[in-house]
Amino acid sequence: MKPHPGPEEAQRPASDIRVFASSCTMHGLGHVFGPGGLTPRRGLWAAAVLLSLAAFLYQVAERVRYYGEFHHETALDERESHRLTFPAITLCNINPLRRSRLTPNDLHWAGPALLGVEPAEHAAFLRALGRPPAPPGFMPSPTFDMARLYARAGHALEEMLLDCRYRGWPCGPENFTVIFTRMGQCYTFNSGADGAELLTTPKGGMGNGLEIMLDVQQDEYLPVWRDMEETPFEVGVRVQIHSQEEPPTIDQLGFGAAPGYQTFVSCQQQRLSFLPPPWGDCSSAPLDPDFEPEPSGPLGPPSPSPGPQAPYSLMGCRLACEARYVARKCGCRMMHMPGGAPVCSPQQYKDCADPALDAMLRKDACTCPNPCASTRYAKELSMVRIPSRAAARYLARKHNRSEAYIVCSKTGSWDTSGTGSTPKGTLAPICFRNGWAAMEPKFPTSAWAPGPPPLPVPSPRLCLPLTAPATSSHGSRPGICVFRAAP
Repeated sequence: MKPHPGPEEAQRPASDIRVFASSCTMHGLGHVFGPGGLTPRRGLWAAAVLLSLAAFLYQVAERVRYYGEFHHETALDERESHRLTFPAITLCNINPLRRSRLTPNDLHWAGPALLGVEPAEHAAFLRALGRPPAPPGFMPSPTFDMARLYARAGHALEEMLLDCRYRGWPCGPENFTVIFTRMGQCYTFNSGADGAELLTTPKGGMGNGLEIMLDVQQDEYLPVWRDMEETPFEVGVRVQIHSQEEPPTIDQLGFGAAPGYQTFVSCQQQRLSFLPPPWGDCSSAPLDPDFEPEPSGPLGPPSPSPGPQAPYSLMGCRLACEARYVARKCGCRMMHMPGGAPVCSPQQYKDCADPALDAMLRKDACTCPNPCASTRYAKELSMVRIPSRAAARYLARKHNRSEAYIVCSKTGSWDTSGTGSTPKGTLAPICFRNGWAAMEPKFPTSAWAPGPPPLPVPSPRLCLPLTAPATSSHGSRPGICVFRAAP
């Protein structure tokens, strides 16, 4: 038992801290500031209280710091979608220019830069193409437009497209949009350009995607005169499947469809969402390729531009960055680049634009953040031979071609019927074979995220021809059908 306090202790008033400690619910504080003098027991209690308080404050500071880092988790959710937006499909013939469309004026301007043909070799090159030499007194044009060259001399889809069907309905060249890439003039199906309504598909499998048959027109391929950096040695079609918000980079991300084969492409749509700052580093602001930063500043992504712009995408940002870099170095832009700068001349392509772009890609000078939302397509490819021996004669009659033209791409034999071409003159050893390419993408319905809400299935009875069937050397072309939702 504690002794009773003496008269002097009873008369001494208690301090405020002692009164607070005696009534505080914090464990141990009453033992530290209790009555009496300093004792070892009270010192141990004080040390324990201080250590506990320090540990508490350390944990609070650590949690505050951890919260400031804005950590996040990656969530993967796979769902079935009853209707998916059909992707954009861009295709390019590997041969950029047709031999029958080249003129002496084209060789004068673009021969050294694009084909490696020097002025003294123009006559021999024209003989190799089966064309007459330039007439006496030939005078080249004062100016030259690269985009017009590719639009005029590139492969025309009206002549390449032998058959086209989307979900069993006929389609034609009018369903494709012309677009320029680094491979020249290409064509995009379901691009959504000019506000066109995007196509959808309710399910995957055979007959629910795009089916096209192409004539690669190998008799129009240019002879390889000299080995240059971008000289194509292949034959066929390059294809890229991408979303409508993303510009095609078919020279880097496209896959090949070879003549003599039917290529089946099975796709799975994947939708990715990235967190914005402060949890992540993503951007959704549209970009302006004409924005010009300070020359001494880093080559980062262009700044947002006021007005209607294409949605932000990683490839769009890189393309805008490349356009800005080439325009700053050369004073022009390549024909596949966006912006308001003039298109480079063939000599500017050779001397400045191509070397500048290649050097930039090697340095990886563009810094583009991830988009806050993006769509990509995982692909699986398989191939079968086309045509079979039983189908060769039928396809020859259907497309108004000789049977040798049809079969040569399958057997690998040289065309001796006169429909192919064997260059004469200095390039006699270089021969060309005719061939076909066929592509048939099929799109299953599984996706990483829910697709658009289900829509009524189009009614076949409400399919109306928008244009009358056109005719060409390959036979009749079916018109486009306007699909209306069933009531």
